[in-house]
Amino acid sequence: MSNESVLDKHFFYVAQTEEGYKQGCAESPDGFMEDISNAKIAWLDCLVNEINKDIYLIAEKFGFSKNLICALLTDYPSAYADFDTEMGLKVPAITVTGLEVTLNPAIILIRGNIILTIHGSNVVRFLRFRRYADVYLRKIPRKNPLNDKLTLLMARLLDENNSRNFDHLREIEQQGDTISKWMMDPQTPRSTLGPEIYKMKHALITYLNGLWATVDVISSLRYGDAELISDDEKILGRIDLLSNDVNRQIGLSEHMSEVLASGLEVLQSIYNNQLQVLNNRMAFAITYLTILGTAVLVPNTIAT
Repeated sequence: MSNESVLDKHFFYVAQTEEGYKQGCAESPDGFMEDISNAKIAWLDCLVNEINKDIYLIAEKFGFSKNLICALLTDYPSAYADFDTEMGLKVPAITVTGLEVTLNPAIILIRGNIILTIHGSNVVRFLRFRRYADVYLRKIPRKNPLNDKLTLLMARLLDENNSRNFDHLREIEQQGDTISKWMMDPQTPRSTLGPEIYKMKHALITYLNGLWATVDVISSLRYGDAELISDDEKILGRIDLLSNDVNRQIGLSEHMSEVLASGLEVLQSIYNNQLQVLNNRMAFAITYLTILGTAVLVPNTIAT
């Protein structure tokens, strides 16, 4: 199967069956519903245009309840819902355009032998993982219990989402480097620099909100004791690693924020020094004019 066909279709699946491993992609899941239902474990990835509307139809098709979906579609960028026989996660899929940071919802649903991921078609999230999903699935031992397999696959999907989120921190860093160059140039208008610094701070805050929301979901998953999640401490340790990775990224983002705050302080000091130099020049000019005025005024007074 070519990379183009894997990446440009709205539905993709990979399944571990009795006969082996199967995968496919299409504009509708009707053609491979039988493969998924008979699989030992299956992952289905769906691209949708409007996630808040399309998710209900897709989830219902695969047996997920409307109550589960309603529990996930909240205003908060992340959510965790465990209904014993089914569960769902909503994690932020961060995208960055310039200094505009957007927290897009990525939904992960688990029920029976299926993990279903749903995200907007404008978000490049699990598309890279589609290329080698079957390879990863082959690495999961067939003899493992189903909840162990589900946990391993879900942890890999969360790691993929986190990796894509971390990639966008580099874009914010590049924008910060551009702003630093502007700050070094004394000719840069303060009216231009001020709004750009605000955008940079706002982008970092939004990005940090997305990372903290991700940590909330991972913590709920690790300590929520869900029936569909493995009890194996070694497997659960992989979820702990996910949390540690996100916390490291939070530390890097906070450090960037501190560096930017230091730059603002330096900029303010430079601006204050420039004002002081200007005030000193004005004071000198006033003194000089006063002396000239006195030199002209005294002879006139004596003559009068």
